[in-house]
Amino acid sequence: MRFDSETPAARHRETISVSELNALARRALESAIPLHWVAGEISNLTRAASGHIYFTLKDEQAQVRCTLWRSKAQLLPFQLAHGQKVEVRALPTLYEARGDYQLSVETVRRAGVGNLFEAFVQLRDRLEREGLFSTDGKRPLPTYPRGLGLVTSLQAAALKDVLAAIRRRAPHLAVTIYPAQVQGQEAPGALRKAIETAGSRAVQDGIEVLLLVRGGGSLEDLWSFNDEALARAIRACPVPVISGVGHETDFTIADFVADLRAATPTAAAELATAGYHAIAQRLDQLAARLGRAIARRLENAAQRLDRTAIHLVHPRECLVRAGDRLENLSARLHRAADAGMERRARMLDNLRTRLTARRPDARLMKDHLGQLDARMARAAAQLLRRRQERIDAIASSLAHLNPASVLARGYGIVRDANGKVIRDAALIGPGEALEVRVSRGHLEAIVTASHPASGSERS
Repeated sequence: MRFDSETPAARHRETISVSELNALARRALESAIPLHWVAGEISNLTRAASGHIYFTLKDEQAQVRCTLWRSKAQLLPFQLAHGQKVEVRALPTLYEARGDYQLSVETVRRAGVGNLFEAFVQLRDRLEREGLFSTDGKRPLPTYPRGLGLVTSLQAAALKDVLAAIRRRAPHLAVTIYPAQVQGQEAPGALRKAIETAGSRAVQDGIEVLLLVRGGGSLEDLWSFNDEALARAIRACPVPVISGVGHETDFTIADFVADLRAATPTAAAELATAGYHAIAQRLDQLAARLGRAIARRLENAAQRLDRTAIHLVHPRECLVRAGDRLENLSARLHRAADAGMERRARMLDNLRTRLTARRPDARLMKDHLGQLDARMARAAAQLLRRRQERIDAIASSLAHLNPASVLARGYGIVRDANGKVIRDAALIGPGEALEVRVSRGHLEAIVTASHPASGSERS
């Protein structure tokens, strides 16, 4: 095998990254080694919450990590466990994120069953592709079936276990047995015929659920339940079918195609009677609640009876009690009246004290009135004095503006013949008559000459 470490993009540079190296290694590993059956012992088994299963497959000289994805793990006919000798069909690969070499497991079979297990896997995968295992076609179980059908061998120990479980959980339920071989060459045909008979007589026999059961065993012992015709008969059965074949770790084609798989035959009986078992528990709970409710009702009635009996007394006793009660009420009435009178007396004293405190003193009021009168007289005198002073100041100012006062200082008022006051000499010509008013009397004059003022004098 030739391994070329260079990609077209890597040929143009000297180094490659770790991611590129791991990718090259994975592709080279997967292309060089195809799917193989690898035998070994399981160790370090881990079931992840996602449903994937991780384990180590080892022999005396070596070991290898293995990964079984959830989609593949769900189809295994048995449960993996530590220490099991198995054969895995796997593809060698490399987990690039950590550079770990591991096997990607497609399926697992018990060591030594080789061809038989291979036939089981091939049939399982083919029927799955056809849709016989699809959950869409699976029917829900009736909650309270009127009757059960049972397909198994009359000599099988599973028959006793199933009947015991039904009698314990739903003893009233009718069970119709359709006997058939569960092991051997004739078993697949017998089982198929029993299921077809149960389906055709379902209404007549009154069955609404059919149980297909058998105890545990090896893959060869349970091979009758891996028959293709049996699987198609289960799918075509007109009533829901519960498969309870083998133990919890055993899986058959009948388990995949049935409407419901039970881990054991007893578990199949429990699933078929789950509704009756649940309602029985519910009835027990209701009975307990009813008992407690009745006990409470009786206790309450007894208490009411006791309280009623307390009131059933002799009329004389009633009169005595009424008299005592009347005396008690009378005493309470007198105490209440006395207390009311005392409260009112205290209130009256309080009001009298308050009235006395608020009554005016005539002597004090007279003195106060005298003080106010004196204050008012002083205030009036001061006001008159201030007003007189203001009047005198105004009169003095007016005196200065009085024309008579001006005339008294030697000035005079000149008027023309029409009585108009003359302010400009230019307005009077010679010969015109004038009247001059002085402080004491007036003068009549004739203008002999007029001397008008110059421009600077006018301004």
